[in-house]
Amino acid sequence: MRRLKVSKTKRREGGWLRGLVMRLVPERLLPGRKRGGKKKRALRRRRRALLNWRTLRLASVGLTALVLVGGGAWLWQDGWYGRQVARGIDWAYAISADAGLRVDDLLVEGRSRTMRSAIVESLGIARGMPILAFDLAAAQTRVEALPWVRASVVERRLPDEIFVQLSEREPMALWQHEGQVYVIDETGTVIPGVDTSGHARLPLVVGPGAPAQAAALIAVLESQADLRPSVIASVWVSDRRWNIELQGGISVRLPEGDVAAAWAQLAEVERTHGLLSRDVVMVDLRLPDRLVVRTAPGAEPSGRSGESSGESGGESSGENT
Repeated sequence: MRRLKVSKTKRREGGWLRGLVMRLVPERLLPGRKRGGKKKRALRRRRRALLNWRTLRLASVGLTALVLVGGGAWLWQDGWYGRQVARGIDWAYAISADAGLRVDDLLVEGRSRTMRSAIVESLGIARGMPILAFDLAAAQTRVEALPWVRASVVERRLPDEIFVQLSEREPMALWQHEGQVYVIDETGTVIPGVDTSGHARLPLVVGPGAPAQAAALIAVLESQADLRPSVIASVWVSDRRWNIELQGGISVRLPEGDVAAAWAQLAEVERTHGLLSRDVVMVDLRLPDRLVVRTAPGAEPSGRSGESSGESGGESSGENT
C-alpha cells in the first residue's frame, strides 16, 4: 500500500481545523480523548502549590534557626550571657547576705610571725560581704603566698565566720650566697622578704647547696654544747662536706661521713687539752684514726695527746676540699 505524503501546507490547515473542532465540539464527544484531564491538571496545580508552600515553610524555619544561632553566637562572643549570669549570681549573694549569711568575724589560729593585717588583706574579705561569695581555694592560695606561712586551712563557718588555721615556718639558719644573706626554714627553703637583722643569732651556712644540708649539720653542732658558742659559720665544700669556722680564726675540716663522731672527738680533745685556746689555725678531722692540727706560723707545736697529734704545717695544711 502506498503511503500518501501530506504537504506542510495541508498539515497546517489540518492543525487549524483540528483546533477549531476541539473548540466547537464538547470534549466528551471527541473520539479518542481521555476524560478527567481538567481534574488531573487541577490536581497537579494543587500539588505544585503545596510543594511551593512546604519549600517556603522549610526555608523560613532554616532562616529563623540561622538567625537564632548567629545571634546567640554574637551575644556569647560579646559577653552578654556571662554578664547576665554574673548579675544573677550577685543578686543571689545579696539575698543571702540580707538573710544573715555575711562575714562578721575572722578567727585565726597558729599565727605567730604573720601580721593579722596581712592575713585579712590576703583573704580579701570585708565585714558585711556575702559569706557565700567567699572563694575558699583562692583565699588559701593567697594566704600560703605570705612569707612565713608554710601551709594553711581556710574554712567558711556559717552563718558569719571565716576560720583560718596557719602552719608557720620556723627560721633555722642564715644562708650566705653570692653576697646576699637569706633566712631559711627547717626544710632549707628561703623565707622571702624577711629582714635578716632580726635573726642574727641563727647559725650561718655558706655556699651553694648548703641549705639542703643545714638541718643535719645544725643537729650535730647542737649536740656538743661546749663547742656550739664558738661556731661562727659553716661552709659547704665541693657539695660533699663541711668546714666549720670557729672564733679565733680556727677552721675545722669535717669528714664526708660520720660527722657526729668527728665533732664529738673534737669536743673531747678540747675538754681534755684545751686545744682551741692555743695558736691553732686548722684542725683536720677527715682522717678516721688521727686528728691533724696546724698552728699559726711561729707558734710552738701542740703536744701529742691520746688520738690527737700536733703538727706545724703537716701534709694536710694546704687542702681545702
